[in-house]
Amino acid sequence: MPRVNTISFAGDGACVAGWRAACVAARACAAVLAATLLSVILAGCATIERLPAVPLSMGHDIRPLDIPYGRFYYDGDPAELRALAHEVIAKSRATRGESSDKAGTRGAATFLAISGGGDDGAFGAGLLVGWTAHGDRPEFSVVTGISTGALSAPFAFLGPDYDHALKSVYTETSASDIFSDENPVVSILSGDSAADTTPLKNLIAKFIDEQTIRRIAQEYEKGRLLLVATTNLDQARSVIWNIGAIAQSTDPRARALIIEVLRASASIPGAFPPVMLDVTVDGKHYEEMHVDGGAMTQMFLYPPSLRLKQVEKKTTAKKDVAYIVRNGRLFRPEQQVKRQTLAIAGQAIATMTAANGMNDLYRIYLTTERDGVDYNLIYLDDEFNVPYEGPFNKIYMNTLFEFGYRKGAAGIAWHKQPPGYEK
Repeated sequence: MPRVNTISFAGDGACVAGWRAACVAARACAAVLAATLLSVILAGCATIERLPAVPLSMGHDIRPLDIPYGRFYYDGDPAELRALAHEVIAKSRATRGESSDKAGTRGAATFLAISGGGDDGAFGAGLLVGWTAHGDRPEFSVVTGISTGALSAPFAFLGPDYDHALKSVYTETSASDIFSDENPVVSILSGDSAADTTPLKNLIAKFIDEQTIRRIAQEYEKGRLLLVATTNLDQARSVIWNIGAIAQSTDPRARALIIEVLRASASIPGAFPPVMLDVTVDGKHYEEMHVDGGAMTQMFLYPPSLRLKQVEKKTTAKKDVAYIVRNGRLFRPEQQVKRQTLAIAGQAIATMTAANGMNDLYRIYLTTERDGVDYNLIYLDDEFNVPYEGPFNKIYMNTLFEFGYRKGAAGIAWHKQPPGYEK
């Protein structure tokens, strides 16, 4: 079976917090599309040399840093997912001090899924901090994140002790802390994106320090999961990264891999550089290109191929519970679109992104209905009407954080079904 002998990182990575999806498509993406069109007219798209991509037929056998269950495909082997679930359940039982006669059973699980949404991630961050203030925020068994949710997820996973980090990221960060786009046209003509995200690398490293890595590893050993998704653009597949398993590794490159995965999860193709992972399989060198997890899905709970009722019997009649936080509105904001190529393309991308997010809410609901999981959804509603002033505007983000905080502190009014659904 092919195995990875080495793994390293190339490229500048991606924006973890990123622009919110609608902003990228409708505003920032217009500049990207304009620059791309200009590049085609002038000389065609530039190409940066890279190593061969890993064939999908080999991808399932790759273990970054040789870590068991370090990552898996969203549409991967159900047997592998069940094996990981069994291992996690065994760790959870050991943590609770349950005797061996409880083998084959599990406690009720509590899931938290955090969507993408760029700087609208301030809503979810404020909601979580407010939930802490309300006094009934649970310790989640599984936390998943994509795009801006990839940055929120580690702090949500580690609990209220990290609420200060959630607040700091979404109330103190400005655009210059995330990216530099002094000349997007030149960047597209000569590189692989419109903006440089070097400032973000230092921001991620500041919060995902060695102590945070150790805390994540400790919680993984207790049977809790922190999962972040990226898109392998070469293979057109979602890849789910088991951050706890990576954090537990003794390989000195583990922290760097986690940072790169978080960056890749919101690497908006064209706007921000992809994360390139160098791998060696059977002595041959390859490169994987990982971009925004939102290129495939805006949020996820767990792969539908994993049927919870077939994993283990619960030790209690209490239902599994899923909390779904959508960092954004259900639909793209209404706007009179100019009869102009770039305006039409930009708004179409924004519309498709929003529709994809709606589809995710229904997919997750159908999965929870099948598995008997209690469904709870919250999203940014029309009560919030502060105008958007551009990517990472501090006034906008602070106002949105406080809006989310008030929602959480007052007791979250969860939606029990996706929008428009009637039993």
